[in-house]
Amino acid sequence: MANEGLISREEAVSRIDAASLDQLLHPTIDPSAPRDIIGMGLPASPGAATGEIVFSSEAAEEAKAEGRRVILVRVETSPEDIHGMHAAEGILTTRGGMTSHAAVVARGMGKPCVSGAGSLRVDHRKGVLLAMGRC
Repeated sequence: MANEGLISREEAVSRIDAASLDQLLHPTIDPSAPRDIIGMGLPASPGAATGEIVFSSEAAEEAKAEGRRVILVRVETSPEDIHGMHAAEGILTTRGGMTSHAAVVARGMGKPCVSGAGSLRVDHRKGVLLAMGRC
């Protein structure tokens, strides 16, 4: 509208939602990158992250100390997971929503988080994430 002279540039800038700007400040996935979708969840905290999957906060801390990047995968997080959440590049939970512990803490830390990915199964005993029948 500003380019067409319908509103001033100042008004155009004032119409930008602040939350939209926040989205632009987080890492994203290249839209042209190939994708292998293994499940779906809620975009609880914006951004994108890559790393190895770990299933405990202790493993996340150990990996970080070794210089490895990790994604903390939990059924749901609790306050005891804060150190692992801090060490991880991103958080994925199979339960929870936009106001779950993982979502709220991840947003506060500026870390990407997907919560409520209910089609995924975490098998702590075997140390695997099951997605669409695959480990």
